[in-house]
Amino acid sequence: MELLAFAAAMLLTGAFAGLLAGLLGIGGGIVIVPVLDAVLGFYGTDPAIRMQVAVATSLATIIPTSISSSRAHHRRSSVDTELVRRWAVFVLGGSLAGAFIAAAVHSRTLSLVFAVMALLIAVKMVLPLDGRTLSQTIPRGPLMPIIPVLIGGLSSMMGIGGGTLSVATLTLLNVPIHRAVGTAALFGLAISLPGTIAFVVAGYGDARLPPYSLGFVNLVGFALIAPATWLAAPAGAAIAHRLSHRRLSLVFGLFLVLVSLRMFSQAFDAPAA
Repeated sequence: MELLAFAAAMLLTGAFAGLLAGLLGIGGGIVIVPVLDAVLGFYGTDPAIRMQVAVATSLATIIPTSISSSRAHHRRSSVDTELVRRWAVFVLGGSLAGAFIAAAVHSRTLSLVFAVMALLIAVKMVLPLDGRTLSQTIPRGPLMPIIPVLIGGLSSMMGIGGGTLSVATLTLLNVPIHRAVGTAALFGLAISLPGTIAFVVAGYGDARLPPYSLGFVNLVGFALIAPATWLAAPAGAAIAHRLSHRRLSLVFGLFLVLVSLRMFSQAFDAPAA
């Protein structure tokens, strides 16, 4: 019965995450990570590596989600392929660096990173900032790589596909919302694939890992969540082209505030390594 409840929770989490991936281009990890962290805590995973396992497993599930979501958006001509060519290598490099940094720190540090970023994302979603931009065009020049490197690095440390940060960044740079969502979905693949590989390498052979883990990636969680995210992402992409994002952003922003408060509490209550 306990295993069935676990399976049902993971499938529902995957379906919800997949819908969000297609709808908002967020990769679903912003939902998957806190749920996995709670489930792993219930099953007694070592607190020092619990967030690493949640983040790594989330990144692994985002691989098929990103493929499914980006294909759906590409069919609707919503992917900026020229921007992907310019930014992809920097996003990928940031993802690798973020994963290895995340693997080396205590779980409480990742909880704190997740809490801060989730709160900032929530503020962006809750406040009426639609239409506000920082620039009329995407900047070029020697400092340009800083933006995609930060997107890749922070996303990898949080276990998200990059869409959460990419969509916010691109819309602030005057990219239309549907094109930002579609482009962010493809960036999710440039983050989740190298990030997952890095977490597998960094955690390989760790005696504290829960059963059925490959490095920090828990294969049970991956097997249950990934199919649901894959199937649900195209539905989210279809809905994204028919609905206003304002009300959805408000509800999801409030959800992120609650997630952030829980992660702050966990970061400061967690015992030191």
